[in-house]
Amino acid sequence: MYRAKRAALSPKVKRRVGKYELGRTIGEGTFAKVRFAKNTETMEPVAIKILDKEKVQKLRLVEQIRREICTMKLIKHPNVVRLHEVMGSKARIFIVLEYITGGELFDTIYTNGRLKEEEARKYFQQLINAVDYCHSRGVYHRDLKLENLLLDAAGNLKVSDFGLSALTEQVKADGLLHTTCGTPNYVAPEVIEDRGYDGAAADIWSCGVILFILLAGFLPFEDENIIALYKKISEAQFTCPSWFSTGAKKLITRILDPNPATRITIPQILEDPWFKKGFKPPVFDDKYETSFDDVYAAFGDSEDQHVKEETEHKPTSMNAFELISLNQGLNLDNLFEAKE
Repeated sequence: MYRAKRAALSPKVKRRVGKYELGRTIGEGTFAKVRFAKNTETMEPVAIKILDKEKVQKLRLVEQIRREICTMKLIKHPNVVRLHEVMGSKARIFIVLEYITGGELFDTIYTNGRLKEEEARKYFQQLINAVDYCHSRGVYHRDLKLENLLLDAAGNLKVSDFGLSALTEQVKADGLLHTTCGTPNYVAPEVIEDRGYDGAAADIWSCGVILFILLAGFLPFEDENIIALYKKISEAQFTCPSWFSTGAKKLITRILDPNPATRITIPQILEDPWFKKGFKPPVFDDKYETSFDDVYAAFGDSEDQHVKEETEHKPTSMNAFELISLNQGLNLDNLFEAKE
């Protein structure tokens, strides 16, 4: 017991990176972890994705991570997770992100089941608006799924994780993207067939899968056998549940068209009667200068451009009873015995 008390009263360790004080770990992956943090100047809560430079280099992911960061810096939209800044030290990369408190939309569906049509439409409207904005900036997500859709404290949708995005500069001479990526159940037929694909059309397909799940509570394409799953996707073998409204069925059928040439486009979705019901596009200012200097500095080896990592030890404050109880020869039990 005495040792336990001594351990509990050991000095608190505070870690700082630049102006940010790091808190608990809220996520962890193969080569990165995400920690809650606080801006000590503004007291604003943020999430900091911490990457191990050595691991990133060994996995040959430097270009992919740099691309993710540059992509997020191009995006300033109320329904997309905001990247505040990027910093680097000798051993780590720190990506400072908007802290989202409402969890994943996936968890909402998993816990409560399908959504009411009105609520599903609201989230779908926010998703399409965000994706439309991204496409207008030359950015395709390529891995849209429920797990990448977060909710803020007000219940608004936030698109996250641009780790698999592709800028228009990566489009080949035929004008098509060629990297196969994304999550199988959400992937468009043309992506599976690896015959080159239009990033915008592929994202729209994934949005259609998401809308189906929001309204149904389950995936439109599912099979334990990956070959059978791909066949269902390639032939658009799905059935809308009986509770889908006529308008929702029509829109989903036009989105989940296996032919990308005839698949509905975002401008057409924006004019769809089911989609337009109650739609209010967000008003926001996205005019700002975008610099990638901090990105290249973060990945560079120049120490004068690196951020300081500091560890601060602070003694834990103790009240009188805690101080006295550290004395092994003093027993305070009698002070708390109930009177007979």
